[in-house]
Amino acid sequence: MSSPSMEKTSVEHLSTTPPAHAPGTVDVEYGWQGNNLVELLENGEAYFPRVFEVMRQAKSEILLETFIVFEDKVGNELQQVLIDAAKRGVRVTASLDGFGCGELSTAFLAALSEAGVRIQIFDPAPKHFGIRTNWFRRLHRKIVVVDGTIAFIGGINFSADHLADFGPEAKQDYSVEVQGPAVADIHHFALLQSGRPARAKYWWQRRRQRRQELAFTDHDGQVRLVYRDNGEHTTDIEEVYRQVLRSAQRRVVIANAYFFPGYRLLREIRNAARRGVDVRLILQGQPDMLVAKLAARMTYDYLLKSGVQIFEYCDRPLHGKVALVDEDWSTVGSSNLDPLSLSMNLEANVLIRDRAFNRILSERLEDLSDNHCKAMSADKSPRGRVWHMTVGFLVFHFLRHFPAWAGWLPAHKPRLKPFSHTARSDT
Repeated sequence: MSSPSMEKTSVEHLSTTPPAHAPGTVDVEYGWQGNNLVELLENGEAYFPRVFEVMRQAKSEILLETFIVFEDKVGNELQQVLIDAAKRGVRVTASLDGFGCGELSTAFLAALSEAGVRIQIFDPAPKHFGIRTNWFRRLHRKIVVVDGTIAFIGGINFSADHLADFGPEAKQDYSVEVQGPAVADIHHFALLQSGRPARAKYWWQRRRQRRQELAFTDHDGQVRLVYRDNGEHTTDIEEVYRQVLRSAQRRVVIANAYFFPGYRLLREIRNAARRGVDVRLILQGQPDMLVAKLAARMTYDYLLKSGVQIFEYCDRPLHGKVALVDEDWSTVGSSNLDPLSLSMNLEANVLIRDRAFNRILSERLEDLSDNHCKAMSADKSPRGRVWHMTVGFLVFHFLRHFPAWAGWLPAHKPRLKPFSHTARSDT
């Protein structure tokens, strides 16, 4: 039995029946916003101190949406920062994925709830025979918005494996801090994910926004939020990649952790290289999941023979999801270029038109490819053992059709279920 005080600190109840615009399926499209300041944050060493500093200075609101929180030194610090903020009157909402955060203890979440943090779990599911079954259509975004004025978005979870002192399995990853008019869009989007209804744009407005992707200007500091959901925006992130690949004139650099896109995106990458664009891919050479590496390598011959340069990052697992085109366009976010991110998960990226930011990201990626990667070549494309190749072949050709198959699967309506420690017990 819980005490009356514990009952009071339970998170506000939200109906498990999604509203008309369910979290993750809101039909809103965001445009380009100018005059922003954007800073690249590489790995946990840059990201965690900065995001915690901004949270500690929060005056009115913290919105957090993440795939993973672990109960380690990073997760524990996050917990304390959020508790302190809530106790001083800041409205704190934390939306956590039911799979990625499925190992958090009741005590960890209850401490947040009792302090006044509003916790929402995306598609929670009990274990069956000790195994979690809610594998697909995950909340994979990583967004923090503080006071509606500063936003963070990227691929970094709140876990110690994003720090170098974690050891050989520490992840290489990126996030960005945004200040300026674009924060209003990110803030609006984060609020919508709590189930708040939004007015849909008409079809001609959406079409006009997509055309703007090709309308490069000379103005820096432009930012646009793009996202993928299981409603009206199922292919937005993939479409952006294909559009900028078609418009690329000089160079393309893509660093992505899980790389096995469908044929349409592969074809745009190949076509860019064939017309003389310097195309470089930085992929995992030290994978955290072997099947991802096997599938990615099935694309090597197709791409290398067309002039695409492929580098495998071997120092530690690559977890980044970033890209740049020519001298002014970049993207950072949570979306991999694989079937889960492009066909099923809820994802969010920012697009950035800024020469200074592009140059900084380019320098970081150039250092990665020149000093910490192994270059692949068409005549020495890795084959590995016969069974590796067999598995890789089967996986790749399964994943080739996966986006279409995923469209046939029930796109369940997302549930943001409020955490109540009075109703949860650990397994």
